[in-house]
Amino acid sequence: MPTKTQAEKSTHLHAHGQGDAVHQHYFENRSQSILAWALILTLGFAVVEVVFGFWSNSLALISDAGHMVTDAAALGLALLAQTIAKRPPTAKNSFGFGRAEALAAFVNGIIMLGVIAWISYEAVQRLAHPQAVQGGTVMLVASIGLAINIVVAWVLSHDKDSLNTKAALIHVMGDLLGSLAAIISGAVIYFSGWMQVDPILSIFVSLLILKSTFGVLADSYHFLMEGVPQHIDYVKIGEDLEAIPGVLSVHDLHIWEMSPGHPALIGHLEINDISAWPRIMESVKSMLLVTHNIDHITLQPEVGGEN
Repeated sequence: MPTKTQAEKSTHLHAHGQGDAVHQHYFENRSQSILAWALILTLGFAVVEVVFGFWSNSLALISDAGHMVTDAAALGLALLAQTIAKRPPTAKNSFGFGRAEALAAFVNGIIMLGVIAWISYEAVQRLAHPQAVQGGTVMLVASIGLAINIVVAWVLSHDKDSLNTKAALIHVMGDLLGSLAAIISGAVIYFSGWMQVDPILSIFVSLLILKSTFGVLADSYHFLMEGVPQHIDYVKIGEDLEAIPGVLSVHDLHIWEMSPGHPALIGHLEINDISAWPRIMESVKSMLLVTHNIDHITLQPEVGGEN
């Protein structure tokens, strides 16, 4: 009989048998084409907007160009994370690589905070010392940028399950607002000559983006810290477990997400009769799946009085 390789042994150990959770710890069928198309469109126009932003001396257009460059980096990071997340578990990474997407979302959020801080600083400087801006050029370039951002946002909106793609979408939505602000800024400057509108609109857009960025940072941080999923009531699950006939008490209970949207549960159940464990376990599995949508369960029985 041939000897199994390390990879074959690892695959066998990670396999799920009949009655086990259906979650496989990796995203085998997740397509990267959505992020790839978004990256191509964003990066292509980012170069154009950077050049015209500095040429027209518009902070609104430069901030929009900065957003698009950051978007391109964010989309590239998201694409890389999604590629990594498709890898199956290994002997050294038994939970797979699903958390790579949340890590990318967190990094993207941090980068976005840096962009917001830079734009705000530049805007304050220009409020004190207004600079001449070519309003007509700003309007034209920002209008094309707005169209590109709408297309990219539409493409990304088709992937609703990934926290990583959600973070990238927030980058693009911020860029969309930046393009809109640049159009308004260019129009006001072109028709009235009021230069201060450029930094004012830049600050306004940055504040709008800040709220969404904090939301992504909070969600990705909670996931990376293995917090209890937001939609799950930890105390209620403990009460439901103790309400099952034959269960005396519950302790050492932990609930987290293996990957976004796939919660897992481990814990100890104190029972009064070890021979009743198969029946109790079936009741527990049924209750957790139907009531709380949790199917990745690992529980240890302890006969009452053992401890």
